[in-house]
Amino acid sequence: MISIEPHELSTGKLHGYLLGAVSPRPICFASTMDSEGNVNLSPFSFFNVFSAKPPILVFSPARRGRDNTTKHTYENVLEVPEVVINIVSFEMVQQVSLSSTEYAEGVNEFKKAGFTELASELVKPPRVAEAPVQLECKVNEVISLGKEGGAGNLVICEVVKIHVKEEILDEEGNIDPFKIDTVSRLGGNWYSRAKAGLFEVPKPLTTLGMGIDMLPEEIRNSKVLTGNDLGMLGNVENFPNSEEINIFMNASEELKKMIALNNSEAIHKKAQEFLCEGKVDEAWKILLANSGFIPDP
Repeated sequence: MISIEPHELSTGKLHGYLLGAVSPRPICFASTMDSEGNVNLSPFSFFNVFSAKPPILVFSPARRGRDNTTKHTYENVLEVPEVVINIVSFEMVQQVSLSSTEYAEGVNEFKKAGFTELASELVKPPRVAEAPVQLECKVNEVISLGKEGGAGNLVICEVVKIHVKEEILDEEGNIDPFKIDTVSRLGGNWYSRAKAGLFEVPKPLTTLGMGIDMLPEEIRNSKVLTGNDLGMLGNVENFPNSEEINIFMNASEELKKMIALNNSEAIHKKAQEFLCEGKVDEAWKILLANSGFIPDP
């Protein structure tokens, strides 16, 4: 066994040990609003429930380790002390991951990640319509845990309204863990699905994903591709260019025949197969070849 004192480690290494050890962690998908009415949506895994009466949730948007800056969520709850905590299910996890991309201030992550804003009843920030449970909260207190990069900021929230989708309830009216199908975070890119186990979602922080709002309309409104599929497609910075698409398509008689038949449903299903295998670039190429939207080289 190795024994380490925290001060001996870099912030990044210490962060990795803590997140790898204290896992799995539930995910707080927080929607907030600044004083000018700009909405922000971001996930946090420093999160849990700490009291039932009063109903208290706590999450922590930590200071960035690389440059010691603070996150929009933290700044927003100081300006407008209200938040909606949306619970994350497996069917929305890729979109949730995309929303963690560090877009510029004022960019609406609801649009970038393809989520639907739903007006709250008692607080100003909107709810995520796709979330199986939405918890409207007032912020009772924000506690700063330090001034260095990596320091947390405890946002202590009191739940004032709970919204639960009926389809996740069992016959007794309780939340069914199989129906809600929640996910949790571990270290690195690893997640856990409550009813199935581990899976991996590449972090979007190394790139600025274009967002679901930038996808061609035919792809964005696909009857085949799921929210998770669109989240993966939106988590790339650039489209493949026309030369790359042509080389890829010309190498497969099967794909050329699919395009010639102009069967969008079959093509979208093929793209979905690529996405299930983690082949995002290949999925993009067949989708763009079919849509006629061919970027310049």
